[in-house]
Amino acid sequence: MKGSMFAIVGRAFLTLQGVANTRISESIGTWQTAFLTQFTGFLAAFVILLFIRDTRRGGFRTVKPLYLAGGAFAAIIISSNITAIQQIGVTLAVAILMIAQLCLTFLIDSNGWFGVTRQKMKLPQFLGIAMMIAGVVILKL
Repeated sequence: MKGSMFAIVGRAFLTLQGVANTRISESIGTWQTAFLTQFTGFLAAFVILLFIRDTRRGGFRTVKPLYLAGGAFAAIIISSNITAIQQIGVTLAVAILMIAQLCLTFLIDSNGWFGVTRQKMKLPQFLGIAMMIAGVVILKL
């Protein structure tokens, strides 16, 4: 249950961030907004880290270099979200982004990429994705 709540809160804030970033980008531009968002996110995470006093700080050396690119992925995520919201609106953009995210996670789970435990995908999972795609088609009408 706790994991589900974090997922709901995380996705809600991702949506709020996308809308806020779109408004900011109207004044300063997409990549400037991506920089600003990444920088303020860094500051917030740093302050939280100082208060939490996590003892695993030395573990940075054990992280695979591929995974260290996660921050760079965020710049692409931010700019893509901004552009999508500007061009097709919040609802449709978020729906399509969720489906794209779900499809990629489906591939990651079913193939066991990135050290994830391989999951067997069955008909209900395929139907769920198909229903979401159908929902986006209906939203677009």
